[in-house]
Amino acid sequence: MSRENHHRGGGSGEREKASSGESGVVDPVCGMTVDPDTSGHSAEYDGETYHFCCGGCRERFVDDPERYLEEDGEQRRAEAEGPDESEVAAGEGDYTCPMHPEVRAGREDSCPKCGMGLEPVEPAVRSRTEWVCPMHPEIVRDEPGDCPICGMALEPRSASAADEENPELASMTRRFWASAALTLPLLVLAMSEMIPGRPLEGLLPSGWGGWVQLLLATPVVLWGGWPFFERGWRSVVNRSLNMFTLIALGTGTAYFYSLYAVLAPQTLPSGLRGEGGEAPLYFEASAVIVTLVLLGQVLELKARARTSSAIRELLELAPPTALRVEEDGSEREVPLEEVEEGDRLRIKPGEKVPVDGVVVDGSSSVDESMLTGESVPVEKGVDEEVTGGTVNGNGSLVIRATRVGSDTVLAQIVQMVSEAQRSRAPIQRLADRVAAWFVPAVVAVAVLTFVVWAVVGVEPKLAYALVNAVAVLIVACPCALGLATPMSIMVGTGRGARAGVLIKNAEALETFQSVDTVVVDKTGTLTEGSPEVTEKVALGELSEADLLGLAAALESSSEHPLAAAVVRA
Repeated sequence: MSRENHHRGGGSGEREKASSGESGVVDPVCGMTVDPDTSGHSAEYDGETYHFCCGGCRERFVDDPERYLEEDGEQRRAEAEGPDESEVAAGEGDYTCPMHPEVRAGREDSCPKCGMGLEPVEPAVRSRTEWVCPMHPEIVRDEPGDCPICGMALEPRSASAADEENPELASMTRRFWASAALTLPLLVLAMSEMIPGRPLEGLLPSGWGGWVQLLLATPVVLWGGWPFFERGWRSVVNRSLNMFTLIALGTGTAYFYSLYAVLAPQTLPSGLRGEGGEAPLYFEASAVIVTLVLLGQVLELKARARTSSAIRELLELAPPTALRVEEDGSEREVPLEEVEEGDRLRIKPGEKVPVDGVVVDGSSSVDESMLTGESVPVEKGVDEEVTGGTVNGNGSLVIRATRVGSDTVLAQIVQMVSEAQRSRAPIQRLADRVAAWFVPAVVAVAVLTFVVWAVVGVEPKLAYALVNAVAVLIVACPCALGLATPMSIMVGTGRGARAGVLIKNAEALETFQSVDTVVVDKTGTLTEGSPEVTEKVALGELSEADLLGLAAALESSSEHPLAAAVVRA
């Protein structure tokens, strides 16, 4: 009489229970508990009979039985020996005591100090988040901050499915709305002399206008524009002059000159004062500039957030959890992060495949349109590969995970889209070279403008010289030069990802603008994504309506896309 397999703690007593139906035996390949009377898959080796959950496990065992028997023998010896006391107290392992964290063990057991059962150790973070500048990918930091070259806020390099709030966007939005609320009355007050009829004249006592403007402009410039002053100062320290250098110089000069003119107007040279002896103020100029630049920052950050949503949509193709089949045959729902290579996962009908894997049991049709563009599902059986993010049809599958985390096809697609958004187009190198010389040239032109107006300008010469020099600094801000190309790359790759078009890098995107003919290799990529009945041909005396009704009756219980098309028709 042949002996049946009693792996992983099995024995003769277990064999008797198995034969009587009280319990099952363990599949030596996948570890699932099976009933030898109903499994239907068995094989003999070295005088023993082994039972399997499916034909795939049986074939793998027959190909290399020693591999699985050796693994099983090691496990049985470890279980027979029991936990090593020195190992439990060594402080290393995957299990720990909730009362005595210093107690660690390599297997699940009880604590030698208090007798409590050991619990799995929380998995350590395997990778750290890196922060990169969206405009200068060579700038990489271990923590959030601003780019030392352009001053923009760094973004996490790794994409996240969570729709997290952007703190920079929230901060800039608050600053913009507060600045706009103060700038509007400031602008009306400063321009009151130009309003027909001068309705605001006499509204404030003489000499109070400057103080009111100071009161309104100070929070706008010093609080609303503080990020620009910070970035402008860092640009000088790092010797990487950028648009924030010009903004800080222009608004700072206009504000602090006006502040001095309000506090001590008599000390100013006569060339800076008008006919009434009052020095002109430029609070509204600095406040309006800060408010407009804040608006630009808010719009830019919102555009970047919308672009990042394309990556989140790709990440959301994978389910957040997976149904793991344990060694005893039980099933437990676990977070996707806990799935490891070799784990057996069950995918129920209609569920998404969590990770890349190989089918070990069951058969079904899988919708792979997210990957191939083909709307017709692909039949999958034992030993065939499935891809994470695809959708299972009407059958149940058990797969063995082969690629998890960042190794899956979906994760690599997401990574490619992220890298494409940060890649640099050839034309951007020209913009970078121009920007490197542009800011110093603008500062030089501003100085030259001040000198020329101070020497040959109209009276009051110094006032006009200062105003025109500040105007040069502000108007020449290279915002579009530094942002237009990177933003177009981010938006283009993001919109493409949402439409199912993956762009490898910015150079490919730039080259694509000259393409006038596109050749596709299959019609599946050009369809609407779902089949339709376009023609009905009835033979004999049966009408087309009757034919369609009979076909729909047959297909009504099927979930196949072609059956659904018949039912819809």
